[in-house]
Amino acid sequence: MAKRTVEIGGEQLVVSNLDKVLYPAAGFTKAHVLDYYVRIAPVLLPHLRGRPLTMLRYPDGVDGDRFFEKRCPDYRPGFVRVVPLGREGKEKRVEHCDVDSVATLAWVANLASLELHTSLARSPDTSMPTMVVFDLDPGPPADIVQCCRVAGWLREIFDRLGLAAFPKTSGSKGLQVYVPVNGPTDYEATKGFALAVGQLLERVHGDLVTTTMAKEQRPGKVFVDWSQNTLTKTTVCVYSLRAREQPTVSTPVSWDEVAHTADAGDPATLRFTAAEVLARVAEHGDLFAPTLELVQVLPELG
Repeated sequence: MAKRTVEIGGEQLVVSNLDKVLYPAAGFTKAHVLDYYVRIAPVLLPHLRGRPLTMLRYPDGVDGDRFFEKRCPDYRPGFVRVVPLGREGKEKRVEHCDVDSVATLAWVANLASLELHTSLARSPDTSMPTMVVFDLDPGPPADIVQCCRVAGWLREIFDRLGLAAFPKTSGSKGLQVYVPVNGPTDYEATKGFALAVGQLLERVHGDLVTTTMAKEQRPGKVFVDWSQNTLTKTTVCVYSLRAREQPTVSTPVSWDEVAHTADAGDPATLRFTAAEVLARVAEHGDLFAPTLELVQVLPELG
């Protein structure tokens, strides 16, 4: 196992097997993965910092076996901090990695944690979500085009409620819409809000929208996954790589881009690789930055 020591963010970090190909179809190596995460760090770290991280690791690349790792490994370097996350109805707490520095981000990437999945809450109170997520999951033959149509209907609802919302691609096949809260709330309230909005869409657009989890009822429809608003669940973090054939990224997009894809009917218009995301950030900055500080109050929906 080829190892070397590098300095990243003022810390000494041992990295290994940099020439190992993790995305065979793209020739994308571990060195490319580390390079992407270090370069995207200025906009990614604010969305990771303080949030319990679940790593999705692919030690043999995207074509090999994978495993989730919630507990921050005991062999972590001294500069890696942890953040505890409790379990609903239990006292057991798990110490997750807190990716609060570029050195920690690089260390996580060196573990072949291609995907970074985070809690909707942030330390110090990991029982209080800072936002609501609407995870739009298309059942084939539906794809991200249909997700964009549903997202447009979501936006209409939020506009009427006086709420701002921010879309991003999942980096896989779907789309996610986030409503920042950044104020006193709990998962009971955010999950209830997501379910109520989803059921409203289902009543009006039942030919395309479902809130039913059973997969046999989802072909050709977009599942509005309200259940992600749970203390013990995670969603892929903005700017995270995805373990697909190509090194695609969960990418913040504009509402104009969402509308364009819904009209154009081409899923490729919302598919972005690591290199394309770095170029987008250089041009547009962090389109997801408002989710970090925008304070909004969720209305009570019957």
